[in-house]
Amino acid sequence: MNMQPQKDFSPLLNSDIPLYMQVYTYYKALITSGKLAPNAKLPSIRSCSATLSVSRTTAEAAYFQLCADGYIVSKPQSGYYVTDLYFRPYGKKQSAPTQKAQPIRYDFSSLSADRESFDFELWRRYVKSALRQDARMLSYGEVQGEYDLRLAVAQYIAEKRNVVCTAENIVIGAGVQSLLHILCAMLGNEHKIAFRDREFSQGMAVFRDHGFQITEDKSKADILYISPSHVNRHGDVLPTAARVALLKSAAEQGTLLIEDDYDNEFAYTGRPAPALQGLDGGQHVVYLGTFSRLLLPSIRLSFMVLPDKMLARYREIAALYNQTASKAEQIALCQFIRDGHLASQIRKVRRLYEQKTADLANAVQEVLSEQAKQVVRTGFTVRATLRSPFCAAALIRAAAQKGVALRAADTEDGCMLLLSCSGVQTADFHRALSIVKEIISG
Repeated sequence: MNMQPQKDFSPLLNSDIPLYMQVYTYYKALITSGKLAPNAKLPSIRSCSATLSVSRTTAEAAYFQLCADGYIVSKPQSGYYVTDLYFRPYGKKQSAPTQKAQPIRYDFSSLSADRESFDFELWRRYVKSALRQDARMLSYGEVQGEYDLRLAVAQYIAEKRNVVCTAENIVIGAGVQSLLHILCAMLGNEHKIAFRDREFSQGMAVFRDHGFQITEDKSKADILYISPSHVNRHGDVLPTAARVALLKSAAEQGTLLIEDDYDNEFAYTGRPAPALQGLDGGQHVVYLGTFSRLLLPSIRLSFMVLPDKMLARYREIAALYNQTASKAEQIALCQFIRDGHLASQIRKVRRLYEQKTADLANAVQEVLSEQAKQVVRTGFTVRATLRSPFCAAALIRAAAQKGVALRAADTEDGCMLLLSCSGVQTADFHRALSIVKEIISG
């Protein structure tokens, strides 16, 4: 199914909201209503641009936002396709499955935030304050991101993550994926890139779409994408000595490092390992960070720190990419940081999730004492290696049938559960794990 929009698409003509958000809302409505089914192909960016009489940049920004929010996915050398994440049956009765799965009641796979981790009322005050700046709200945001926010971010990451930069080095965007599109345009496609963590499929898709060759042989790559604070699905952290060795090797081979500092706030129990970018002096590392994990997943604010030598190229293409992050949220976050609330938020969230992770680990040891031979805490996650012969895929399917969402991986030591504490209430840990125990015990 290839849904083409009507040429007289009225919302683009009568609404005063930004054009890219109108395109985004249009396709989102088609997807959530079921009119665009899972795996349906969207029009190409060029076709969407021509049909709706908008610029390619506008169409591209809308598609980037749809990708970032999980409504569509980009497939290499093919185009954009609807995911099944938000699919609801539309207009047809679905044949009943042989065994009806229960709704998910306990989600150990979720990256959602705990309700107690965020002060909604405080954030609302900052957003309302931003919206009262009438004159500022009448104009489009700065393409690179609001200057005062970039200045606040530069000061903050210099203090907390030893990142070496000024506001001029920072580019703001709605999610890391949208920033990677800009980075790919800067670099050109004559490159081989390697990923230390092959789980980052969304990032890999961006580079494939831009013609990069993805290789597993890191010695042949001239770009290396790494998340030192979350090296793999297990949440392992790259030690400082290994970071220094990596920088030395990259300098000798002329490799560009892209450092995604994902989960750095939660990847340690003692003193944090310094960012690669700071150890390098800010010369040869592109640094990526996000506030979604600290605040709320729905607040799509991320940033990219470019080395000085890449700024000239960025300025050449900057005007081709509209700012995708909300201007009001940028203004709100800037003051939020300046008033010291981000630092307080980090302390609050770390305390909350440290306690929740400890409680979850204890619950695993109590409930799965006979089934789990190893239980380890890392950040948001509890890793439990099972004695069960279940493979990961079978265990995930069986748990979903019982209303429990799991992440699991097959390892040499057996099936490993990767349990996130954020999406399940502490009071429900034992009840949810008892269901898992029943499945494993057969």
